[in-house]
Amino acid sequence: MARLTRAQQQERTRAAVLAAARREFAEHGYAEAKVDRIAGRAELTRGAVYSNFPSKRALYLAVLLDSVERPGAVAAPPSGPHGSLGAFAYTWLERLPLAGDTPADGKLQLRSTAGLFDDEPGRTASAQLARLEALLLALALESGASGRGGRPRLVRTAELVLTMLNGAGHLAGTAPGFGDPFDVARACEHLAGLDLADTWDPPYLPFVAPARPAREAWEPPAGMPEEITGRPAGFGADGVVAILGTGRLEAAEEAVRAARPGEQVTVAVVTGDPAEIGRLARLRIGDLTACLRRVFPPDARPGLRLVVDERGALAAAAGVADPDDATEAAVRVRAGRIVFRARGRGAAHAAAVAGGPVTARPDETGG
Repeated sequence: MARLTRAQQQERTRAAVLAAARREFAEHGYAEAKVDRIAGRAELTRGAVYSNFPSKRALYLAVLLDSVERPGAVAAPPSGPHGSLGAFAYTWLERLPLAGDTPADGKLQLRSTAGLFDDEPGRTASAQLARLEALLLALALESGASGRGGRPRLVRTAELVLTMLNGAGHLAGTAPGFGDPFDVARACEHLAGLDLADTWDPPYLPFVAPARPAREAWEPPAGMPEEITGRPAGFGADGVVAILGTGRLEAAEEAVRAARPGEQVTVAVVTGDPAEIGRLARLRIGDLTACLRRVFPPDARPGLRLVVDERGALAAAAGVADPDDATEAAVRVRAGRIVFRARGRGAAHAAAVAGGPVTARPDETGG
């Protein structure tokens, strides 16, 4: 029998740890789970566990991330924003635990991170990820909506939907059997009909420092997975690349709304803590985009490209060294070169409007 390579042995060890951790967390919950018991279940040493996962929280997040649906068959999408919201809600609610599940197993089924982060970086990242989730859902809904003056902004509608779904998930975990998920999905459908007077007009954008002209080579990494499509990302087209830390993800909308028609907008999520905050970002983004892929056809999915840049490779190509959770930087790319760059608050907007006047998109009026 051929001997395993070092990489194969590491992968086998990692898989054994994840399987053992899944059983431990399902039986005892996160708080009462013990790394020593996980090592025993996997027939490994405590050191072998920590050599793959630096903390119990990182291991728990890895278990949740391992359960996120990978790209696969896409269900036939319904027509219209009402049907799309209902279908999205039904898809999201499939994770609700059954009445007979234990509380610990129910939290795993929900992929819940409630109570996992009580520190400021984790809470800030969670809030910013919620804003990014709402933007991604809104952009998919906007692609199928129409009205006078173009497509409306539907971020507030998406926020309401995600609030309702996360509330249903919380109740399913704390009060099993309460409420009917089918009623929740139908209620989400009706939210599409609310007029929330949703506009996009941040007061600080006119005061953002302009992007600085540059003339630098653009050599982005190859083979990075793109989260919305699930396919390898390509960064060769002209457009804007925003490098955003998990503390500044709300700035993604600045690039999306200001970009010129037909331009490629890429958002790279970066963090100084890939083991925990990075895994949280991959979990939340992967979970949301898996639902979008099942509900929306390719031409109705969010128009931006989204990558989780764990190793900072795309950030380095954009000239951003040592990115952290507060990073906010952007570059404008044209003909294979970086022609403008910006950093600090409003950087994504500054790079998007650099180099000439912005013409409002015919399909996005923002109000």
